[in-house]
Amino acid sequence: MIGKDFLTIHDLEPGGVIDLVRKADLMKKSSPPQVLANKTVALLFEKPSLRTRVSFEVGVKQMGGSCIFLSNAEIGLGVREPVADVARVLDRLVDCIIARVFSHNSLIELANNTDLPVINALSDKGHPCQAMGDCLTVYEHKGKLEGLKVAFIGDGNNIAGSLAIACSDAGMDFSISSPEQYQLPIEIWKSAQEISKTKGTTLMWTPDPEEAAKEADVIYTDVWVSMGDEEEKNERLETFAPYQVNESLVEYAKPDFLFMHDMPAHRGEEVSENMLDHKNSVVYQQAENRLHAQKTIISELVSG
Repeated sequence: MIGKDFLTIHDLEPGGVIDLVRKADLMKKSSPPQVLANKTVALLFEKPSLRTRVSFEVGVKQMGGSCIFLSNAEIGLGVREPVADVARVLDRLVDCIIARVFSHNSLIELANNTDLPVINALSDKGHPCQAMGDCLTVYEHKGKLEGLKVAFIGDGNNIAGSLAIACSDAGMDFSISSPEQYQLPIEIWKSAQEISKTKGTTLMWTPDPEEAAKEADVIYTDVWVSMGDEEEKNERLETFAPYQVNESLVEYAKPDFLFMHDMPAHRGEEVSENMLDHKNSVVYQQAENRLHAQKTIISELVSG
């Protein structure tokens, strides 16, 4: 890690994705280090969660620590109390802050007002812990990351952004197919491009899902209507209809492709009814691997 926090993939040293993935692979195969013995971790969640909350709570317990869960109703981050005050109070009471927030700026403000490690458990800008669990899953099945092609089909959202940067850092080609108005934010795209150039990999956007999926080693998708986008639901469902990942689309990928989805999944929308149960689907292993990637991230920050 470059600093005390893990807010984006950029908080890893250049080329750090594969290094962290290898450590996570070892973490999964061995007993967790007790780096959180007698330590308390605050889980500060503005948004509801299944996989993120459970995987962090289990991981903290496995490493000897305890958790305090703080929901939006209890904290009212930036509303009931300024973000800086929350950070300064927690700084004196706990040993690490894991935050799932609406605004990435809240993470930055938390990190700037405490000496504790702050970990991004999802923001509007990115989901780096998800990306690391995803890369671990690919590594387990393919034995490598460098030289593979990941195709993301759908909304250029926070999941896609973190994945694009992680893939570029790990030497993977990354293609994304989305409607033009739902491309990745230009800041994220340029950031991934800069890394991709140093690695000699390909980074591509196309409105054509079939073009993106051609010869892909991984086909990845996410929901079309994320938390906060509910008012746009009807418009999004209509716009994204041609971007469903189904049995026909994955025929363009390599025969041994992996199908991935960060979940929750909406069958009949971004995926066909049976894609999660496809013989090439690794979505449930992908969900499990959040646990091992996150334990590795916590261990690096707390031990470092």
